Amino acid sequence: MLLLFMKEFWKNRIAILGLLIVLAIIFCGVFAPLLAPNDPLKVDLRKRLLSPSKNHLLGTDGFGRDIMSRIIWGSRISLQVGIVAVGISSLLGVLLGLISGYYSGAIDTLIMRVVDVMLSFPTILLALAIMAALGSSLTNVMIAVGVTLAPRFARLVRGSVLSVRELDYIQAARALGMSNARIIVLHVFPNVTAPIIVLATLNVSYAILAEASLSFLGLGVRPPTPTWGGIISDGRAFLDIAPWISLFSGFAIMIAVLGFNLFGDGLRDALDPWLRGLRGDRKIKE
Repeated sequence: MLLLFMKEFWKNRIAILGLLIVLAIIFCGVFAPLLAPNDPLKVDLRKRLLSPSKNHLLGTDGFGRDIMSRIIWGSRISLQVGIVAVGISSLLGVLLGLISGYYSGAIDTLIMRVVDVMLSFPTILLALAIMAALGSSLTNVMIAVGVTLAPRFARLVRGSVLSVRELDYIQAARALGMSNARIIVLHVFPNVTAPIIVLATLNVSYAILAEASLSFLGLGVRPPTPTWGGIISDGRAFLDIAPWISLFSGFAIMIAVLGFNLFGDGLRDALDPWLRGLRGDRKIKE
């Protein structure tokens, strides 16, 4: 199974491009202290609003801080939020989805109605409400984004469990007297992991966007900690004379989101047996 997945994934050049982008972002985040040419927090008003040059490849901001260094360090924040927030959302959503889909009845109705209420709100608005209640900090950003993403996992997992729970091997496990908890852990959950992995990868890009949006609005990570959204916000006042402040940070967000989306699409294509079969049928016809 693993060999088949690897074979299908490496056939997809777009997915490989996405993987390379993701690895590059992870590399920047992990080795930010070594890659950043300057201290991202150092203020030097004599160098404020310098255009891109040999000494400052991406220019400086209104406080004379090196934009390239701040973007490199900002990748660390974006990755933290993306990974931790998706971890929180997948943990909550998968648990609720498994319980809702397997037991159905009143439990299913209650959980799904709560999920429907959460999905009825615009996700960024729900995140803003949570941040307003918790306050601005990196931890609260990860919690807020994680909670807003949890309903997506819950609905996806519930749908997958509904189709799995009636299969013959599940019925056989029940006939053997296996407990519901054991059936869920050993038989149901392993068979719904593929869509969870794909959704988690795709939601990292949304988490990065959500963190950037919250930081842009002043409800994310507190300054002067460098974040991509915060850098764009800092550059709003200088768009006419120093557009590079916001431009390069926005470009970093675009590349990160694109990379995770391409990687997630590649995982979906490689893990979905129906799509593999469809491609096989096309090759036979050709």
